[in-house]
Amino acid sequence: MPNNVTVEEDVLYIDALSHALRDEMREDESVMLMGQDIAGHGGAFKITKGFLEEFGPRRVRNTPIAESGTIGIATGAAILGERPVIEMQFADFISCGFNQLVNVAAKMYWRTECSVPLVIRMPGGGGMGAGAFHSQNVESWFLHSPGIKVVSPAFSDDAYRLLRASINDPNPVIYFEHKFLYRRERTDLTQIDIPDRISGEAKIRRPGNHLTSISWGWMTHRVLEAAEEMAKEGIEVEVIDLPVLSPLDLDPILESIEKTEHAAITHEATRTCGFGAELAAQISDHGIWNLDGPVQRITYPDSPSPFNKGLEGDRIPSVDVICEGWRKALA
Repeated sequence: MPNNVTVEEDVLYIDALSHALRDEMREDESVMLMGQDIAGHGGAFKITKGFLEEFGPRRVRNTPIAESGTIGIATGAAILGERPVIEMQFADFISCGFNQLVNVAAKMYWRTECSVPLVIRMPGGGGMGAGAFHSQNVESWFLHSPGIKVVSPAFSDDAYRLLRASINDPNPVIYFEHKFLYRRERTDLTQIDIPDRISGEAKIRRPGNHLTSISWGWMTHRVLEAAEEMAKEGIEVEVIDLPVLSPLDLDPILESIEKTEHAAITHEATRTCGFGAELAAQISDHGIWNLDGPVQRITYPDSPSPFNKGLEGDRIPSVDVICEGWRKALA
């Protein structure tokens, strides 16, 4: 269990990530960073700025533009006792290293009984007009791959705690960071226990008794705004945030639906085969007799992300679109 924990008020999401990395590296010399331009430049988003000066070139390593090679090398380093943390410049680029991740790192323990304590940080999501190669939400790619844990925190305190837990976990962890939250979301960091592995978490961010809303990442903030609007109409929405997508903490979702009898899932990823479809199936499998209507999915359409911010904004679920989906669920 880590002893060194940053305690600070009003911490930006991006700074919480930097604190987590720095605290883990100070605590454990086996933690090393890999990624494109992460050393002297500090990475595309400056999260590792100053790390090279403190920890040196052995532990803060620039890599070439070769994601497959980076993940392969990191997997080998993890097997040999290191704890590598890779920064993808953008989550979308993981596709170039897909085989090394889902067929090598994810399955290594089942083939050899060798643990692979590897974390891949994935800056993803839209809202910045960055186009089709820099804006995707690709969590469902990895939720379909056994052997990988998937994290997607919405708040700075979870971002800090779960990044440290991911580094301590003996399994490969895909750690999604939403770029839109980097310099917008603020939360206090308190003296909290850091778990030694990732386990399922479902958090009730707002209680309610008319409808259960499930979301993660940036969309949790949109959902909370929408819940405020619906409260003006006398409709109280219970907002469940999933900072950990795999393993899934299903029980709090089912308990909430038993109370509200209605469910809606909001995610920024495209609709077809998104994680919302799996959640809806699990709710149907285990809680269908408590539902008073079909599960609603409020998602990005099946479309690549446009550069134009206006067009992109029309695709990302807005507060109005979320409220409309909830009214449909309740009707």
